[in-house]
Amino acid sequence: MSTPSAPAIVGVIGGGRMGAGIVQSFAAAGSRVTVVESDKDAAAAAVERVATGLSRARERGNLAEPAEDILARIDTVDSPQGLPTDADLVVEAVPEDAALKARVLAAAEAAVGDATVLATNTSSLSVSDLAAALRRPARFVGMHFFNPVPVSELVEIVVAPETADETVRAALDYTHALGKKDVVVKDSPGFASSRLGVALGLEAIRMVEEGVAEAEAIDDAMRLGYKHPMGPLRLTDLVGLDVRLAIAEHLRVTLGERFAPPQLLRDKVARGELGRKSGQGFYAWE
Repeated sequence: MSTPSAPAIVGVIGGGRMGAGIVQSFAAAGSRVTVVESDKDAAAAAVERVATGLSRARERGNLAEPAEDILARIDTVDSPQGLPTDADLVVEAVPEDAALKARVLAAAEAAVGDATVLATNTSSLSVSDLAAALRRPARFVGMHFFNPVPVSELVEIVVAPETADETVRAALDYTHALGKKDVVVKDSPGFASSRLGVALGLEAIRMVEEGVAEAEAIDDAMRLGYKHPMGPLRLTDLVGLDVRLAIAEHLRVTLGERFAPPQLLRDKVARGELGRKSGQGFYAWE
């Protein structure tokens, strides 16, 4: 069975770590990609993130063409209104704020054609709730990418009751065109990946809080004993403690107190210890 072709024209709203990884993946697959960022500096930073990612891919021997050719397929605009009207796919990758996501998705829908698939990269927010902001919810789906996007194998396809079958098929084709594997889940709090991942991460944080063991020992127990590629606390540092706290708060509201964030997590976020992006989390990062 042949691999589906990558979408010809893609829009990505948000050029942070996740957004830049999504841009890199589609541009490297041959798509023309338009990145939406708030201003010229933010747009330049997004392109620089892609360039850095391409350099790393070249070092690993995973680049099929010169990085400059891939970068030449990337454009930037300062609002969703600048998205190509004939985009095949638009992926929203802004922070985990439901109101912000709903606002930019509605703006994107107004800018593109009726055939465009809209996708959210949310890791925990309700896809159905976000769809309520749209005129064409049947063309909307969750495409939850994982960090770092260019090397991660997985995309979690989240299907809301309103999502049309043809939209799901398109999302699956686009996932496979990137050389990634899919899991398809129905829209529910935390989906499959975040719900399980956060549960493990929160319990690991409680163990540190209670003095059961140091962070590295807990991580080694899961890495060596259960063959996880990295421990839950190092993963929390990579995801961002603020991101993990926001997801835990959402799951606490929707699923109950078993997802209540430990005080240690709240304290670290309050001190600005957000993980790798701030230089300090459960580990010190250069």
